[in-house]
Amino acid sequence: MPLFKRTPFFLLDPPKDLDPKEKVFQVRFTKEIFRDYQEYLNRLNLYRRRVWTCKVSGKSNLTYEEALVSEQRAAEKAQQLPRELMSPVLQMIQYSTLSLTDLVNKIYGSLQENLFEGLELHAKRDGLEAACKILKVIGSGETTSYEVGWIGQDNAITSTSVLRADDLIRKKAPCGRNMLKIFIRESTSQNSPWIVHMNLAKKYGIPTEPPKDMINGEGLSKARKRLANGTAEDASKRSKKDEEEQVVPVKYPIDDLLVKPVADDPVLSKRCPPSTDFKVPISSVGDLLMVWDFCMSFGRLLCLSPFSLSDLENAICHKETNLVLLVEIHTALLNLLINDEGEYFEFIQDKNRKSKVSLVTWKEYLCDFMEMTSISSNISTVRRGHYGLVPTSLKLEILRELVDEAIATIAVKEKLDERIDQQQALAAEKREIARKNKEEQKLIMEVATEKEMNQTNAVQDGNENVNGQLVAKEGKERKNTPASKMGDAKLHLGRHLEKELLDQSVRTSPLGKDRFYNRYWFFKREGRLFVESADSKEWGYYSTKEELDALIGSLNIKGIRERALKQQLDKFYNKISIAVEKRLKEVTHQLLVEEAVLRRSSRVHAHPKDSPSTSFLEYVNTWKPITKRNKSKEDRAT
Repeated sequence: MPLFKRTPFFLLDPPKDLDPKEKVFQVRFTKEIFRDYQEYLNRLNLYRRRVWTCKVSGKSNLTYEEALVSEQRAAEKAQQLPRELMSPVLQMIQYSTLSLTDLVNKIYGSLQENLFEGLELHAKRDGLEAACKILKVIGSGETTSYEVGWIGQDNAITSTSVLRADDLIRKKAPCGRNMLKIFIRESTSQNSPWIVHMNLAKKYGIPTEPPKDMINGEGLSKARKRLANGTAEDASKRSKKDEEEQVVPVKYPIDDLLVKPVADDPVLSKRCPPSTDFKVPISSVGDLLMVWDFCMSFGRLLCLSPFSLSDLENAICHKETNLVLLVEIHTALLNLLINDEGEYFEFIQDKNRKSKVSLVTWKEYLCDFMEMTSISSNISTVRRGHYGLVPTSLKLEILRELVDEAIATIAVKEKLDERIDQQQALAAEKREIARKNKEEQKLIMEVATEKEMNQTNAVQDGNENVNGQLVAKEGKERKNTPASKMGDAKLHLGRHLEKELLDQSVRTSPLGKDRFYNRYWFFKREGRLFVESADSKEWGYYSTKEELDALIGSLNIKGIRERALKQQLDKFYNKISIAVEKRLKEVTHQLLVEEAVLRRSSRVHAHPKDSPSTSFLEYVNTWKPITKRNKSKEDRAT
């Protein structure tokens, strides 16, 4: 249990006569129940203050929940103490009156010097060092010998020998001081003296009766006596202090779901419901976005030229098997996995496949990948050459698995490292420009101030007759100074670096979350703001500037999540709104073109091949490297 300002803190009991149907407020991590909302908020604010200490590790300046997590991790670390050390260590802890530091040092020194049953170490065997384990301590004093078991493969004892202490070799301490400190705190119910938890004492045969001198009070430290005498008085003082601490006014921001409207709140806009007219199943939109964003981010590495999200969505939903766009995507990803020489490479080697996927053989290699990743559904359909008949959701699942494998390749990791280095270099350059700009601005202000003082003196001496001419002349001189021109150039360079930093972004992350934990995504190549539900099963999008403005206006900055989301939307507002308006113009133009094509095709009874909605059928991979074979084909065609 976390300590409040390093003193024990007790949770509140549930309210009396609680009706099962009664609506109450419960603290998630302590399960405390409150009838009054203000009392609940006061308690929650107390838990959020950095006044808590982890009882096990001693870490302070934590929130209550952070202290709970710290205690849990420390407890897990305490379990790492070798089992063979449990009994001797607990024996030394039980009823010790030493301070924590002294007790740790005593146990650590004892473990370094003494040998005991269960300890694993090394010993000389036939002139060589070999691993062994002490099975039994024989005798005592100078005549002590040790029966050891020699450890073979799988930690099995192969044979035994009886050795003297001089023949045993200990290369390192069986555990560190920090682990001992955590173990002592975790395994005891009190200190001064230290008392081991009853369940541990019974499990390892540790005496639970205190020594006689301690029963008589001789072994108690002065601090322990003061604690025993002053328990009631101290507890009363702490109780009053805790009550004072708990009455804390609400300090925003707080968790969004706890925010309640008050009279002086600003009027929030009504949020528009996001559009959901996707062609792929709603549950597969996340896979669609992931695959498209990866192909756009690593297009040069994949030798895959850009394509729109709409083109990928239309192609995935199409029933034709050999669509160029999908064939190129699968071929590029499969070749990346082969070149990595990882699991997939070994898998196809066992099948005697060639180390190069072609536009003809891609389906065979795809079936191999599906078999390797246990995607057995519809594998026979793909093998028979009917990939187009595979359900849309399964097509995206396969592509998502391909991308997951691709992300783990050495080539992608190296590209990520390269972009991180570029980002760090650009950020350093931007900081340096900002520093120089600040110095130059300071210099300009000093020069301007000095010039203004000189000109004021000149006016007073009658050297300038018209104040308006003086001001105009001064402004013109300032504008044309080299420092001013240099400042403008630095400003354009700073904006360029800002753009470069965005272009070199390593990964796409959500802008933030709303009060219900819905995530908001913006992709720099797509003019829509996507919304992902908290469970990732539903998706929607906003596609107009009006919808974007309404969303921003609906966010309540009293909540932690919506405040952070609003800050991000405000930061990228210009970029998002420009992209949204650009896409809206393109969609409007596309609709007009499609309408014209349909009118023309109805007159000549022809299929509208040049419709923008079928642009995915015309995809050509312009970044694909030209091989000698392809080059000769092009020459013959020419």
